[in-house]
Amino acid sequence: MRQRKSRGGFRRAAAETAAQVRALDRAVYSAVASTPSPVLDRWMPKLTNAADHSVLWLAIAGGLYLTGRSRARRAALRGVVTLGATSLIANQLAKRLHHRDRPLRTLIPLGRLSRRAPASSSFPSGHSASAAAFAAGVSTELPALGVPLQVLAGLVGFSRTATGAHYPSDVAAGFVLGSAVAAIGRRLVPPIPSPLRSQPQELDHVEPRPSGEGVTLVVNPASHSGRGAALSESLRRRLPRMRIVEFRPEDDVRAVMAAAAADAEVLAVAGGDGTVRAAAQAAVDHDVPLAVFPAGTFNHFARAVGTFPAIRTVQAIQHGTVGKVDVAYANDEIFLNTASIGAYTDFVRIREKLEKRIGKPLAALVAGWRVMSKNRSVAVTVDGRTRDSSLLFLGNGQYQPQGFAPSSRDDLQDGLLDLRILDVSSRGSRIVALLATLTGQLGRVRQYHEVSAPELEITLPDGPTRIARDGEVGELADVLHVRSVRRALTVYRSRHRA
Repeated sequence: MRQRKSRGGFRRAAAETAAQVRALDRAVYSAVASTPSPVLDRWMPKLTNAADHSVLWLAIAGGLYLTGRSRARRAALRGVVTLGATSLIANQLAKRLHHRDRPLRTLIPLGRLSRRAPASSSFPSGHSASAAAFAAGVSTELPALGVPLQVLAGLVGFSRTATGAHYPSDVAAGFVLGSAVAAIGRRLVPPIPSPLRSQPQELDHVEPRPSGEGVTLVVNPASHSGRGAALSESLRRRLPRMRIVEFRPEDDVRAVMAAAAADAEVLAVAGGDGTVRAAAQAAVDHDVPLAVFPAGTFNHFARAVGTFPAIRTVQAIQHGTVGKVDVAYANDEIFLNTASIGAYTDFVRIREKLEKRIGKPLAALVAGWRVMSKNRSVAVTVDGRTRDSSLLFLGNGQYQPQGFAPSSRDDLQDGLLDLRILDVSSRGSRIVALLATLTGQLGRVRQYHEVSAPELEITLPDGPTRIARDGEVGELADVLHVRSVRRALTVYRSRHRA
């Protein structure tokens, strides 16, 4: 009996609360409608019409994409994906769960009415949900745009009430929905940390070379479908006194680099990360500074030192700005970015194939799942403990973010190696790793192991396994002696990050 009374009391309280919300809704709506304002009459219809079918947000996303900056493009993609998911939930699910009649448009001044009178459920406001989702999605990758986009989203939401399309509570519910979807998106696909948070770059000044005096450029003309050849022609015009050496596929790249470094005041290289790796070894051996012109597919090292695009390398040579960066060695073979064993080479290949279309974090999830499904694992011993490793990543310097979507380095002088091991050799471990990745908890599960140290020894008890350095597959080995050498390479650097 008491339980029935309790339920009855709860229902009455809920009904009273709902009635008060509806009364407040109508009161605020009437107040907005009855407020004479030429500003509202002129601008609110334009704003709400611009947001129809998300045209306003898609236009902003297009502008961000056209900037050509990778972070801006990621922000545009995240904003559009978040908007799309929110719109689907709002229009195909939320509006069907609770039907609410639209407010009376007769209260709104004729000049303030929007051109379209929606017939769907008023709750929640789809325009407001999409606005909040896009603003939150973009600001996740570009925090500087957070305030202006949130203000614009708020104005779009207000315009839905001002033009008679929604009650205020519809708008509020839309904002909550859009913000919630964006928050879930941040959890599923964490944003790449902003390079603006990195430590200030330590730059030194050497002799400026405005025409490329004393610089020898070694170029792979076939790199990235002929980009190397096209780049060398452009550089001849910008640095006319620079000597250019082109090597052929049948040449010994190391020998060419060593000969060029022995006869140069500055060694320059145009090619992919594998070619840059060979040039770095020659520059270290002959104690000459290195200038990197990006001419490969991904150009990870050039982006890390801030010489992407190539004009930044030209400016660094002309102005004489250099910096010291760390190099790493695996069994006395140099690498500048990453080294790996086992299935991680397959992981990188799949991820890099997909990342330009869907972004690196999501591409890493897809690549990881494809590699994990093959049940390949290698036993590795680190710090006296043996683990099964499906994916093993070694970074020259500490990468961000954590987990298996490492994307950038804030510091190229930290003197540390970044070791990450993930064991997904069984179906159960794959499910655990996937759920942990989606929820941002990968660092807490026993399948994942992470170590930072200046030197590591990794033993492979199952026998020799292929090593890859900077994307190039190398020799078989059953022991890896890995070490970081601080500030060993002098490289021309831009003041800006790519």
